[in-house]
Amino acid sequence: MAALSAWFWNERFWLPHNVTWADLADPAPGVEYPKAGHLFSALPLALGIFALRIVFERCVASPCARSLHILPGVGRRAHANTVLEKVFTSITKNPDSRHLDGLSKQLDWEVRKVQRWFRNRRNQDKPSTHTKFCESMWRFTFYLCIFTYGFRFLWQTPWMWDTRHCWYGYPYQVMTPGLYHYYVTELAFYWSLMFSQFTDIKRKDFMIMFIHHLATIGLISFSYVNNMTRVGSLVMCVHDASDFLLELAKLANYAKYQRLCDFLFIVFSVAFFFTRLVIYPIWVLNSTMFESWAIVGPYPSWWLFNFLLLVLQVLHIIWSYLIARIAVKAVLRGKVCNDVRSDIESSSENEPDTPTEGPKAYSHSPKGENGTNGHCAAAKARVQNLSSW
Repeated sequence: MAALSAWFWNERFWLPHNVTWADLADPAPGVEYPKAGHLFSALPLALGIFALRIVFERCVASPCARSLHILPGVGRRAHANTVLEKVFTSITKNPDSRHLDGLSKQLDWEVRKVQRWFRNRRNQDKPSTHTKFCESMWRFTFYLCIFTYGFRFLWQTPWMWDTRHCWYGYPYQVMTPGLYHYYVTELAFYWSLMFSQFTDIKRKDFMIMFIHHLATIGLISFSYVNNMTRVGSLVMCVHDASDFLLELAKLANYAKYQRLCDFLFIVFSVAFFFTRLVIYPIWVLNSTMFESWAIVGPYPSWWLFNFLLLVLQVLHIIWSYLIARIAVKAVLRGKVCNDVRSDIESSSENEPDTPTEGPKAYSHSPKGENGTNGHCAAAKARVQNLSSW
């Protein structure tokens, strides 16, 4: 273990030339540098955030949903049937014509009755709009609060106005209480998402988002350990700037304020493009790649850090293209239209009686789950992969 620890914490990888861990171990009185051990404080805070979320959803979000006439109603349940339940759990949840004909003959039911049973059974596993509203309201509240805190904190820092201050004196840069609280809160939130993912609405991209949360936790921890927290705080603020707008658009959709939802989605798209395609490369990448090279010089973890930030920029471009397609359709057709991928949060209320075969047809409904929410959810799934690290 000692050999493994020595290999992992190799100074020649983590720190600039002629800097050792010993140089950072005993700062002057009243001065604190980041240490890996500080990150453990995020774990109990994550549990606290998770508990706060439960209280918030029950005491704040749920009453708000009820006031908007979004009730936690239970849809029609499928009658108990051993044969169909076995097919549903073991073979397919959406049988094609061949399966329907076979089950119809086996049970002596009409094909339409079999279809209806599978539709009701699928709907049992889908969350209600009330549940999704409460979840989105929690995310909106947290994203808005953390962005407000981060922006107010950075407004008073010199590196917000001159990014070269991210590198002056590096790595001997003091960890201030404000920066520490910003970092640990962001880290704790993503740890809480790791916990809540197993109790939240089950989505098709569960594993992708699980990996994303791990990567986010890794990137925050990585930048903290080698004291790239100043530029890291800029990256987090840039990514937090648009998240709350998308959650707000989803809330408008759940409340069936279609025009407001479409407007908010367009505002979110503009904010996303401006922060990810303009501010991020011009402000952040320019500092991490060129200003740091001139002031500090490259070293192994510097190369890795910039590689990861460049990968993030590639994802920004890909997701911006996909979001632009949704936004253009919203402008041209007057409402947000279906995304190029299947919805993550499917409708639980208006499924067709006919079986689906081949490529999934794109729906276009003025209100409800199959309309805007699918696209807000699909965009959210894409955007969350880079929403903050």
